[in-house]
Amino acid sequence: MFLTDGAVPRFVFFTGKGGVGKTSLACATAVSLTDQGKHVLLVSTDPASNVGQVFDTVIGNQIVPISGVPGLDALEIDPQAAAEEYRQRIITPVRGLLPEAEIASMIEQLSGSCTTEIAAFDEFTSLLADPQATAGYDHVIFDTAPTGHTLRMLSLPGSWTKFLDDGKGDASCLGPLAGLEKHHETYTAAVKALTDAEHTALVLVARAQPGALGEAARTVGELADLGIDATHLIINAVMPDTETSEPLAGAIRAREQQAVADIPAALRTLETTQIPLNPANMVGVPALRSLIATAGEQPPAVSYTATPVDTATTWPGLSALINELAQVDHGLVMCMGKGGVGKTTVATSIALALAARGKDVHLTTTDPAGHFDDAMASTGLTVSRIDPEQAVREYRERVMATKGATLDEPGRAVLAEDLMSPCTEEIAVFERFSDAVAQSDTRIVVMDTAPTGHTVLLMDATGSYHREMVRHLSEGEQAITPLLRLQDLDKTHIIVVTLPETTPVLEAEGLEADLARGHMHPWAWVVNQSLAAAHPATGLLAMRAAAEPPLIQRVAQQTPRLAVVEMLAEEPATDPLVALGGQPR
Repeated sequence: MFLTDGAVPRFVFFTGKGGVGKTSLACATAVSLTDQGKHVLLVSTDPASNVGQVFDTVIGNQIVPISGVPGLDALEIDPQAAAEEYRQRIITPVRGLLPEAEIASMIEQLSGSCTTEIAAFDEFTSLLADPQATAGYDHVIFDTAPTGHTLRMLSLPGSWTKFLDDGKGDASCLGPLAGLEKHHETYTAAVKALTDAEHTALVLVARAQPGALGEAARTVGELADLGIDATHLIINAVMPDTETSEPLAGAIRAREQQAVADIPAALRTLETTQIPLNPANMVGVPALRSLIATAGEQPPAVSYTATPVDTATTWPGLSALINELAQVDHGLVMCMGKGGVGKTTVATSIALALAARGKDVHLTTTDPAGHFDDAMASTGLTVSRIDPEQAVREYRERVMATKGATLDEPGRAVLAEDLMSPCTEEIAVFERFSDAVAQSDTRIVVMDTAPTGHTVLLMDATGSYHREMVRHLSEGEQAITPLLRLQDLDKTHIIVVTLPETTPVLEAEGLEADLARGHMHPWAWVVNQSLAAAHPATGLLAMRAAAEPPLIQRVAQQTPRLAVVEMLAEEPATDPLVALGGQPR
């Protein structure tokens, strides 16, 4: 396995569907390399990073050493901190030179989520393109955001390079035009680093599940379109064959092995390693070392000891929430949370159950990597996906057909150049999001959102749009913006989905705090894939289940509504309402 055989290239990216273990593997790889005497920089590009939680260390937008791991430093690219530093670099030199009104206008212009994205991306590209930025390190390990957000991040160097090559249009989120040539050089160098297979490895991480492996296969193709070749595949947290005496463990093992046997063709050429399920959460250096130690190996049979969860211990199921949501005929239901916690399954189950009760339901997703089963369209649901590429294409066509229709040919050429800016995607996707939110006035809209970091950026765009609308209103005028709908607890039901594990719960609490800053508040929490609710009697699963009740209780203390969905022997498919805790308990 390349992680331990001494052939690790200088840059290593870990990417994949949310919740598959990218952070654990990136951290474990970094620790393993430092154990070999290497000096390593571990970088998280995930807006919802939890690297600090893994090492129990406060990590931010500045490089810090990891206590207890000599040679390992870490950096979390904080989009908000990066954006503020970016704004100050642009605004500070012109303070006192320009009127205050113009300064205020510049600050507002640089306060949108596009600027936030560009600022984080600017730090990311400098690590790839500036040799001095990482001169003291043998390796730079990138723990990336879930797939959709990462593909966007990896595509930006090429998108901005092409935009600047083709014509310098309205690049306001980059700052003054005088600085564009510097950006051009940086982005070109970043593209070169990303596509250099000798110096850069891209590792896809997946679980032994059809959905995760299917997304990994799609990612291979999308990366190839960017000129980047995936090199390795890690299938993480595979149920060991030593655990099949427990019925639930045996069922999970069987379906995982079938998924591996049916692995998509696009993944078959990659160097592949399986890592077995670990009895403990991947928090702390000893746990990380044990993760790498088991790579590619079947662990020996171990007698795990744990007190089984009392079978009398029960929690409300998902149908308790559905019963309450079914009391009205319109409104917005938003499932939010870290990638891999099951937002799509929960959103789909809620939508199907409401449609079965005769409700007019629109099920949609804002996840760039989100996909619904084609069969959903035959269930009475309206099903859609906010596809960034389609949204951008239609937005450009519409602007050219309306605003462009009144311009002469030189004016149309300038407008067409401006619309090629990567910032156009932010506007186009936000428009689609706003349209979906507006539909909730007359029907029930169930929205499966992108993983946390991407969703927080979308919420930033919602706030920026609201501030811009209010700024242009005359005295006494009112406008119902998407933000006001999201803040209205009678119209919007935000459901935070998490797993009964320490890190996902901490991340969900962070999401709740982010929402509170925008005066948005969760209506309910769903703890998904609970082993404690499934009551395994013996073995590794019983040991993992025994650690869950205190975390479930922690969640219960901070939410007015809680649903706990048990881990299932079979994937929820035919009757999600029954499968996902069908009756209130």
